Amino acid sequence: MTETLLETAEIAARKAGRYIMASISDLGQVDEKGRANLVTSVDRGSEKIIITEIRKRYPDHAVLAEESGAASTQSDFRWVVDPIDGTTNFVHGYPFFCVSIAVQKKEETLAAVVFDPFHDEMFRAMRGKGAFLNHKPLSVSPTPQLSDALLATGFPYRDGQSWRHSMALFQNFYASTHGVRRDGAAALDLCYVAAGRFDGFWEYDLNPWDVAAGILMVQEAGGKTTDFQGQTSSIHDKQILASNGHIHAAMLESIRSPSA
Repeated sequence: MTETLLETAEIAARKAGRYIMASISDLGQVDEKGRANLVTSVDRGSEKIIITEIRKRYPDHAVLAEESGAASTQSDFRWVVDPIDGTTNFVHGYPFFCVSIAVQKKEETLAAVVFDPFHDEMFRAMRGKGAFLNHKPLSVSPTPQLSDALLATGFPYRDGQSWRHSMALFQNFYASTHGVRRDGAAALDLCYVAAGRFDGFWEYDLNPWDVAAGILMVQEAGGKTTDFQGQTSSIHDKQILASNGHIHAAMLESIRSPSA
């Protein structure tokens, strides 16, 4: 069953990815949901492709998608969809964006894909079966300490306490690591942790569709995901800390630091 779910997610992600790449020079209407929080007709078109593909195979499953919201049913299964994570990057031609699809049963994520169509990288994971990049097994980095780590983060759209805390943490982590990157697509950032490209990632004010697939990817690659209190992460937390596991305690300590 889980393999069939994963296959459906991959087919949907690849179809959406082809559409996204074909539309990269013709974005259609670009609207602002908030400052630097954009949505295009391509987002909506990608989401339609994905949901149509899901409905072909699983017409009774629930869907939670970024642009169309929640379509609830009596099914225990729910698909969590981000048609383009990194829309602002996409609009500006910055090649760091992806399609993210996860499928859950009673809030437990069973399978997930994150597809970067620009680089043709398909990240995929099944609970208990590992994580893969284009069918090659993924493993988090062996980096043993924070001072040797390369981290990633993202910033909230709205000015406020979370934004100020994020900026303080950026400064603290930048001073105590090999560096911090801010690429603007949480789903891909999490996959990069799973692939060992980043050693850790943190961010505030995220939505379920931003993290549902990436959390499973990190866990199945041997990494760790929690909230900022160190509790087991949920896609509804609005905050996430993901790491290779080795530096997790040190990152938590920095996040809790009064200086942040």
